[in-house]
Amino acid sequence: MNRFLSFISSSGVRNVLKLLSANVVAQVIGLVVYPFLTRMYSPEDFGLLNLFLSIGNVLVVLALADYYYSIVLPKEERQASSLVHASLILLVLTTGLLAVSIFFSKQVAHLFNSPHLAEYYWLLPIYVFIMGLWNILNYWYIRQKRFGSISTYQVSQNALSAGGKLLFGYAGVLQGGMIYSVVLAPVISLVVSIVVRFREVLRPLMSVSVNGIREMSKKYRNFPLYVLPRSLVNVLSGQLPVLLLTPFFGGRFVGLFSMALLLGYMPIGTISRALYQVMYQHSIESVHHAQRIGQVFWRFIGYTSLVVIPIFVLLYFVLPDLTDWLLGGEWRVVGEYIRWMLPWLFVSLLTGSTCYLSDVFMQQKKGLFFEILLFVSRVVGLGIGVWYNDFTLAIAGYSIGTALAIFAQLVWLSCLVRRYDNGLSIK
Repeated sequence: MNRFLSFISSSGVRNVLKLLSANVVAQVIGLVVYPFLTRMYSPEDFGLLNLFLSIGNVLVVLALADYYYSIVLPKEERQASSLVHASLILLVLTTGLLAVSIFFSKQVAHLFNSPHLAEYYWLLPIYVFIMGLWNILNYWYIRQKRFGSISTYQVSQNALSAGGKLLFGYAGVLQGGMIYSVVLAPVISLVVSIVVRFREVLRPLMSVSVNGIREMSKKYRNFPLYVLPRSLVNVLSGQLPVLLLTPFFGGRFVGLFSMALLLGYMPIGTISRALYQVMYQHSIESVHHAQRIGQVFWRFIGYTSLVVIPIFVLLYFVLPDLTDWLLGGEWRVVGEYIRWMLPWLFVSLLTGSTCYLSDVFMQQKKGLFFEILLFVSRVVGLGIGVWYNDFTLAIAGYSIGTALAIFAQLVWLSCLVRRYDNGLSIK
């Protein structure tokens, strides 16, 4: 008991809870305004926004090449600072190249069958740069243990974005109002964070060493070589519905499904991240003390299933009416889409809370295999719907393919747990 209380009161747990609380607050802010936004903006507007964000989020991963993950690793501040500079240089170069693509904005818009995208394409380099800059600064803050700054940014960014969408909506700037908001909000939040923390946190970054940048870039080259492919597969997998379905079905259908993804997956993702932190800590301690982890693993699977399955059964029958009441009649079909997602959301809750086990047992390569399996399953599922020109079938295929791939990963994780408990070894 004393050990448990000591663990709960530790600074590490407090920091995790601080970040988690900020994440929950930020997401709640976003969710509260959606009943108002769906009565201001059309599904086409949401489709355009999500296409913009999907392209931008993929480009952010490419622009940073995952170098920023390494900022927390060096022992010396000087070395970490060199990695920050290396990441910044890479970000500036890649966003500069992206800026050149503005001249081809109409061609890109035509590729995605979204002519209005060309009008706002000039904002894409700004979005990529500012989100890339925040990712770099975020890991520098983690290194400096400035978790309060991270929490403040998350909450303020979501609050400004939600407020901006409402203001643009009331002002009648409907088509691009949400895009302006998602670009301006992180810009304002980041500028404020830099100004506030410049003297105590950011001043050490003002000293630049060319040799240090070269040395650290070489030392941590495995991040762009090996971590980047996994990150790219992961982000592409998540953005597939928007990127693949927009050219074939248009922004309206994609906007409706994007809302289904938001309402369906956001709560599951928040719960999974919370459970992930708790179970990760417990598993690491168990491995360090050569203790079994299977009992906790299977209890989690069992208890979660007992709680979640009845809730999901109830949701299956009320979802269309619920989304009709919450979002408006135009969005009733969102509930139908979430119905198809329920098996996927269920296994995601289980696997998302236990996927850390691949790292605990040093099985990263096989973990990458399941990321690729998930990607392929989603492509096949979406492809079936595209082939038959049926959007609902595409959503069903995507959801079923996702559920099957994630379930396969869960089975694999259970085998890892059983193997460890039998031998009490991670090898």
